[in-house]
Amino acid sequence: MNAKIKLADAMLPLIVLTIAAVATAIQPRFLSVDNLLNLSRQLVPLLIISIGQAFAIMRGGLDLSMASVLSLSGVLGVTLMPHIGVPAGVIAMVLVGCLAGLVSGFIIAWFRTTPLVVTLGMLSVTQAIALILSNGVPIHNVPATYVDAIGFNAVLGVPVMVWIALVLAVAATVILRHTVFGRYVYALGSNESAAVKSGVNVRFYTMLVYGVSGLCAGVGAVVLTAWVSSAQPVASPTLTLQSIAAVVLGGVALTGGSGGIWQVFLGVLVLSLLSNVMNMTGVSAYYQTLVVGIVIVIAVVLDRFRRT
Repeated sequence: MNAKIKLADAMLPLIVLTIAAVATAIQPRFLSVDNLLNLSRQLVPLLIISIGQAFAIMRGGLDLSMASVLSLSGVLGVTLMPHIGVPAGVIAMVLVGCLAGLVSGFIIAWFRTTPLVVTLGMLSVTQAIALILSNGVPIHNVPATYVDAIGFNAVLGVPVMVWIALVLAVAATVILRHTVFGRYVYALGSNESAAVKSGVNVRFYTMLVYGVSGLCAGVGAVVLTAWVSSAQPVASPTLTLQSIAAVVLGGVALTGGSGGIWQVFLGVLVLSLLSNVMNMTGVSAYYQTLVVGIVIVIAVVLDRFRRT
């Protein structure tokens, strides 16, 4: 069993190195500074969303609403910025995401409903509100100071949006490994019945888990809106599925109760590398979607093998 775990832990880094080596052989400018910086920016939104998704999956659930919550957060934040200022608009994005997650968590926890159905319903609700607020079209009137500060500025040569993702990843790691909340996330995902008998407030901590996933969607809206210089009412609709694929591909069990942020990062890196290589080699977007679908199926199969 230990040998099996060690092999699983080593497999994904080897896959990352293999993809990088093949990409360099096909396209030498893959390792250029410009492309590596571009790759780092590309993986940030997916990493942020995947961190939130990881909390939901480790809890034994799922959050299908993250991309639509991201869209709503971005639209509402940009709409408010001319009236309340850029800093308050950014805070509004994060708060909207967190509130949407808490509402989903409340319904799941208090009414004992299936996360799949609840978050699917939240997906429709938040997507509809985003479309209504924006009249169904992207909002391009985004303050230049906000775009420059978060989307294109760099600190110590590293893009600000990458720093945001790193801080969030470190914070999530600390929470999961060194706090009571983190231990309860694993406990609820591993055996909810045992957690209840141990005195864990299941309803409260379930709400917190989905509050975290919503918060990550809000932070994702902050970086993605700044990066593309517009608020999209339908922003990256495949992002939620990609986050699930990244989390499971990284080694987080779909049944919950295990996993870590480092594993999530590796899963995100694999998907981002594949996307980057396909973009550089001119692969059609249709084929890229096909590859993502295949990776999702592979991730589910791998998850099954890990648990046998």
